[in-house]
Amino acid sequence: MLDYNVCKNWVFPDIAVDYTERDTMLYALGLGMGIDPMDEGALRFVYEKNLQAVPTMATAMGTPGIWWRDPRTGADAVKLVHGEQDVRLLKPLPVKGSLISRNRVLSLTDKGAGKGAIAVVLRTLLDAASGETVAESRNVTFLRGDGGFSEQGGVSDPGPAPLPAVPERPADLEVSYDVRPEAALVYRLSGDANPLHADPEIARKAGFDRPILHGLCTYGMAARGVIQHVLGWDASRLRRLAVRFTSPVWPGETVRYEFWREGDTVLRLRASVDARQVVVLNNGIVEIA
Repeated sequence: MLDYNVCKNWVFPDIAVDYTERDTMLYALGLGMGIDPMDEGALRFVYEKNLQAVPTMATAMGTPGIWWRDPRTGADAVKLVHGEQDVRLLKPLPVKGSLISRNRVLSLTDKGAGKGAIAVVLRTLLDAASGETVAESRNVTFLRGDGGFSEQGGVSDPGPAPLPAVPERPADLEVSYDVRPEAALVYRLSGDANPLHADPEIARKAGFDRPILHGLCTYGMAARGVIQHVLGWDASRLRRLAVRFTSPVWPGETVRYEFWREGDTVLRLRASVDARQVVVLNNGIVEIA
């Protein structure tokens, strides 16, 4: 059973993140940028001339790995799923540099026996030279096999505030992207080497008929849509992207992103795979400058 005190006080060592322009371009390629070699806007993310970084690359930097697999946590790591992702950019992400990643557990919430638990982990990315905060990334994990842990110690934190539902009116903007068949194999080179996204045998053991796309790739493609169709390819204006993951995407599918404008600096977001009639990202919030 999950050990609240061990997990809440888990000590993560600082992680040094040294990355180059090549890493920045590889991340963008994993999101499908550059599929049209004549698209000069997208080339600013996959070619060193006037290079920009896609801000959501912060989610692929300085991850502590699946530390829930450590037996000291008491967690059932096989049943955990990535529930929500929320990244905030305090300054534009450099195209290359040295960062320090610091991770800490913010909260552990017991939903009750048979109902699972919720963990929130905050990652802060600091400029290694100045110490200034570049980005904050909040990861919400659903621990489906760990409900009821507070019955032993009597401790459970308040749960995170839910992301609000998207508007019921028609979207103001729709963008569709085809996911290339090799997308997961390219995206995993940015740091998420989970074999679920590459190995057919592992995927079958997890209950899928083939490897699935990384949720954070679908998430990064949402940023691609905002940068291309809202920000005129100026990635420095993206300040926040928060979503709830609701269903997996398979390479080869088409993802349709819907955006609702709420004033000059906020958009709402939902993404769907119409061929299967499923919502894959929901309750999204986008903040721009």
